[in-house]
Formats: sequence, C-alpha cells, structure tokens
Amino acid sequence: MKRVCIYPKDVSILTGKSLAQAQRVLLNLRFILNKRKDQYITFEAYADYSGIDVSLIRKICLAVPLLATLTC
Repeated sequence: MKRVCIYPKDVSILTGKSLAQAQRVLLNLRFILNKRKDQYITFEAYADYSGIDVSLIRKICLAVPLLATLTC
C-alpha cells in the first residue's frame, strides 16, 4: 500500500522551500480546508492548493525514499 498523505519534507522537496516554510504551507492549507492540527493532507488536496499536477507530486514524493537510499 502506498501512502496518500503529504508531509512537510515532501513539500520542501517539491518547492525548494525550507522545512519550516513547508510546515507553514501545510498549516495554512489545514486552515483553509478547516482541518484539525492532527489531520492529514492528501496529495490531491495539496495538488489543488499548489496547482502542481497530482501525478507529478506522487512521482516525486514516492520516489524520494528510493533515491535517498541509493545516494547513501
């Protein structure tokens, strides 16, 4: 099973922003979507918010752990 939620690290990789800025982006998105602090943001919700194609988000976010293990 593949994951369906996006994390600040993913947003940081996608946008080139710092981890703190990525956390603020997701915090702002939770506010807009009227979600609690402990609720997750899906790839689709982030794609709608950012304007980035969801297939590109999935491709990059789900491939990152694989790339990280190859470079270590």
